[in-house]
Amino acid sequence: MSWDGRRLGYITGVKDVVSFDNTEVLLETSMGILTIRGKDLQVKQLSVEKGDLQLEGSVDSLSYSESRQEKNKRMFSRLLK
Repeated sequence: MSWDGRRLGYITGVKDVVSFDNTEVLLETSMGILTIRGKDLQVKQLSVEKGDLQLEGSVDSLSYSESRQEKNKRMFSRLLK
């Protein structure tokens, strides 16, 4: 992941775009779920085959959380205990 200021970002390892609008983009990445919040966010380029995404807009925050698969695995393992 690299950013040119807080206006243009290049993200690698993208597996899926979960959702997006002009204030929030949710991406499933190889490192988990990445939430990007800001203003006037626009997906400029996306190549799921390569795992690359280019995002433009004013970025306020970036945060990672567990992937959906990891969350489901944890929940399932707790049920079996």
